[in-house]
Amino acid sequence: MPTPHGYQAREGYELWHPNREKAETKTTKSIVAFVLLISAALLVIITLGGWERLQSTTVGLMTLGWAALYVLFAFLVMRWNRGVLPVAAALAVLMMIFAGVAAGGWFARDKPGLDSPALPEDLLGLLTIIVIPVQLLLLIVAMVGFNQAWNVEEERPIGDTPSSPPSSGGGETLARPRPEEPVAEPLPEERSNPALIEEDGDDWDGARPSPAV
Repeated sequence: MPTPHGYQAREGYELWHPNREKAETKTTKSIVAFVLLISAALLVIITLGGWERLQSTTVGLMTLGWAALYVLFAFLVMRWNRGVLPVAAALAVLMMIFAGVAAGGWFARDKPGLDSPALPEDLLGLLTIIVIPVQLLLLIVAMVGFNQAWNVEEERPIGDTPSSPPSSGGGETLARPRPEEPVAEPLPEERSNPALIEEDGDDWDGARPSPAV
């Protein structure tokens, strides 16, 4: 059963996160962190490569700050911080809009007679277009990771490490089969007492009394 926030485990028990033990959850976490780092790298390359032709220095500093935020989010995601996922998804939507507007501007500058920045304008435009699907992927994997409920905590006995984590819902543990109870054998005097022996053909339940009683 999931525990409320701030719950203290009982004596002899510890808190653990069952959803973090699943293979698909670990894969999602790694993908989110990787896409965040790729997004940050693209933003840094585009900003530094086209710094001389940016609209203003403020725009460049804001873009570098955006990239630094993505790096910070990647670090927090690797530490199972679920709270940054919806923020990363919202930033990805905004960056898709900005990239869609900026890509056309870089291609428009790819003309003879215009001074080129450190990187060619067509390359900067291509990198800006690549940012759009990368941000879409970030939006998808961030929401998938958020729905996996990394923050769910449950109690388990200290030292109990299940070989396979629960496959759905989280927190369900398999009940161990109870050993069968041995059937008590009748005492020797009960075996030899004819008063307790059932006769076939009786119409009533119970033992037929012996005439000697």
